[in-house]
Amino acid sequence: MSMKTNYFYSVSFMMMLLCVMTAMASTFQEDFIVRWAASNVRFVGGNELQLMLDQNTGSGFASRDTYLFGRIDMQIKLVPGDSAGTVTAYYLSSETANHDELDFEFLGNVSGQPYILQTNVFSNGQGGREQRIYLWFDPSAEFHTYSIIWTEQRIWFLVEGIPIRVFSNNEAVGVPYLNMKPMSLFSSIFNGDQWATEGGRVKINWEHAPFVASYRNFRAVAQHQVGVTDSSLDAFKLSKLAWVKKNFMVYDYCTDRARYPTPPPECIRIV
Repeated sequence: MSMKTNYFYSVSFMMMLLCVMTAMASTFQEDFIVRWAASNVRFVGGNELQLMLDQNTGSGFASRDTYLFGRIDMQIKLVPGDSAGTVTAYYLSSETANHDELDFEFLGNVSGQPYILQTNVFSNGQGGREQRIYLWFDPSAEFHTYSIIWTEQRIWFLVEGIPIRVFSNNEAVGVPYLNMKPMSLFSSIFNGDQWATEGGRVKINWEHAPFVASYRNFRAVAQHQVGVTDSSLDAFKLSKLAWVKKNFMVYDYCTDRARYPTPPPECIRIV
């Protein structure tokens, strides 16, 4: 099946597509292709997929479609127990020269210690925008929803519907924005023990392999179907962002003066 681009701003096309989707829901095997190590990818029924990491290899998948604006939701259950050194990545990427990318990276930890969620934004090849937070729940005990709302004005990262990050369109002050390159959705699990847990001090304990991350209930929504309140910059979302920053943030590139003596423009101007 050839890849197709879902231009989320095309109302007529998406209305037709929605009619088809209403008649017949798609499955993971219809929505995604195995991109890496098929032996470590398991389809469970029609609506669940598992990625495995063992001493031989990690694994990964990619969407058949590409997307330009809209909303992406995925429910994920992360590696339980001692997940130190493992990285589960869930991201949109254009995979082009000077690529655009929106990252969720879940950094494992030893049993009893919280996962760290690292997010990053690449626009026209420019990255270096890492933020790290602890999650306020155990992401390995059950499935939780991780979302991206991507419009021409701003991009929201959400966890269980709670906004944890916003990246605004600041082209007016010279910051490239993600508005020209359709992106595919990817996920993978891999050995990141050179850096992922306590800066690489804690390594993977292979006695606990295979490490398994599970996915279900993928949903892609066109931009015209994203509600105004979902994408707007309002008092509720700003209060939730402040709550996350105060209680759970462990690193923010915007405040790292060793890296950025002058804060990047997008850190100052949220529009």
